[in-house]
Amino acid sequence: MPDAPRRGARSRADSALALAVADAIAWIPALAAATWFRFDGDMSELSLSGILLAITIAVLAQIGLALLSIQYQGRALLGTVDDVLNVARITAVVGLAVFIGSAVGLIAVPRSVPITATLVTAVIALAIRLTLRTLKEQRARPDAESAARVIVVGAGVGGQQLIRSMLADAESGYLPVALLDDDPSARSRRISGVPVLGSRADIASVASSTGASVLVVAIRNLDTEVMREISSTSTGAGLRVQVIPALMDLFRPWIGFSDLRDLDITDLIGRRPIEVDVNSIAGYLTGKRVLVTGAGGSIGSELCRQLRNYGPAELLMLDRDESALHTLQLSIHGRALLDSPDVILADIRDAPTLTRILAERRPHVVFHAAALKHLPMLEQYPHEAWQSNVVGTANVLDAALEAGVETFVNISTDKAANPISVLGCSKRIGERLVAEAASRAGDGLYVSVRFGNVLGSRGSVLTTFAEQIATGMPITVTHPDVTRFFMTIPEAVRLVIQAAAIGAPGEALVLDMGEPVRIADIATQLASLAGRPVQLLFTGLREGEKLHEELFGDGEHDVRPVHPAVSHVRVPALDPSWVLQPVGSDTATAFMHGLTVLDDDEPVARLRPALTVNRSGNRRGSAEHLVKELP
Repeated sequence: MPDAPRRGARSRADSALALAVADAIAWIPALAAATWFRFDGDMSELSLSGILLAITIAVLAQIGLALLSIQYQGRALLGTVDDVLNVARITAVVGLAVFIGSAVGLIAVPRSVPITATLVTAVIALAIRLTLRTLKEQRARPDAESAARVIVVGAGVGGQQLIRSMLADAESGYLPVALLDDDPSARSRRISGVPVLGSRADIASVASSTGASVLVVAIRNLDTEVMREISSTSTGAGLRVQVIPALMDLFRPWIGFSDLRDLDITDLIGRRPIEVDVNSIAGYLTGKRVLVTGAGGSIGSELCRQLRNYGPAELLMLDRDESALHTLQLSIHGRALLDSPDVILADIRDAPTLTRILAERRPHVVFHAAALKHLPMLEQYPHEAWQSNVVGTANVLDAALEAGVETFVNISTDKAANPISVLGCSKRIGERLVAEAASRAGDGLYVSVRFGNVLGSRGSVLTTFAEQIATGMPITVTHPDVTRFFMTIPEAVRLVIQAAAIGAPGEALVLDMGEPVRIADIATQLASLAGRPVQLLFTGLREGEKLHEELFGDGEHDVRPVHPAVSHVRVPALDPSWVLQPVGSDTATAFMHGLTVLDDDEPVARLRPALTVNRSGNRRGSAEHLVKELP
């Protein structure tokens, strides 16, 4: 193996030397032709020694300057602008040297000969490069028989980079056969020989005429409606749709065929990635000990993966699920022996253990993501929601305050705004407990972050729908008009980390979730992506469910003083002594609902019973069993 790099370097050096010699030899016919033209074919007045001297000087100078250029600047890629400019510079210098020798009488050739010969040599050198590059590209071109024939939507910079990348690698597996662009001025373009054959309205006809099997959308941040239209048309034409990644996910301005990914539901929902201020984040994470509760969950595991990018001194991952910790450690380190101190097996319901762990490990920052989150399950078992989401949060807060934690970030939910479910009520109480802890934290920053559903989390509608489609079962949706707020897990986590850098003590920071999305639309689009007919079954809203979720409760306002994607909401504090009183399973729901509607320290005796109707008019739906056949 060590010989392979040496052989590669030797081969490149030999190629560079051969090209330098070829450029030098070009001076021979160039000077001969220039002399012949100068004397109109009459060579009787020609000084043979003069022309031979001119050729000798030009050839040696060309080789010498070319080798020096390679030594000090490196060899430019064959046929690139840098390569052309380098050839032009060297040829011009050589031509100038011969011209000066002629002008001062050292070389017995007319002064016009070096000028003409310089231009001819440059043309010959560029012709050599063009020929070699064309041959190289032809050898690298993917096999037309085995490669997938591709239509690229977008003739801009992204489309051009993508096509060149595909054509430059015989192993790419993609052969671009057509471009589509809605800009009329692009219709006459050809990119590396690939023609623009129309607009997105011509997808079906172009696919038929070219035999394409893949369509690649090479436009970033394309309008959602346009993306849906392209997806629908392409699926109908038998094309697999792929897209290029967002720039912030790519970390570089150029793209290649290896960056392509299949179109997924996030592209059709239309979430636009939100930029975060990395500098503000690094300030409170770099060099700090960071602990994440619920580290094995969907949000907690992504938090751990992203937090590592900001250089914490130590990342502590706490969860009661040992299998989840195993999976997380494997995804981060590539191994999962579960014998290192960064994984902590503990339950947030166990207050003494939490207090001991935080006292020993002394984290500076805590992200509290541990919670029970499935709304229907918690409607059945409200006492479990109380124990984990309420008492567990109080335990983590008490342990954090005793350990002197500087920054505490509680993960909340949009269901905490005007809550009507056990889940929403338990998370609202968590927000209020954090607000109270902030008053006891001194200079510490204790905040909550509230956002809606995350795409692709365990148990989310996407995973449920995907499983139903895969097994041929009907897709179950509660109501034809039900909507929810969605964001991707990485985006939600980025904003959670950002929010902790800009929040004020006790606040709930509400992430911008964009426009709510109809669940039935998601089901329809997933079925379209699957390319198969699927039944849609409406089952009716369940106990505690809203028809439309809210991000802000009554009396809360959308105020964004720092970051355009983060709203700041005041949260009334709640005395934790109420929470630590024993509560039986029969009274847990009423207790939670009462605590969520109180804004001061009213006695427990005045707590109101559980709400069944939300103040915004959301009601539980009656069971509807409607079957819809999707195309």
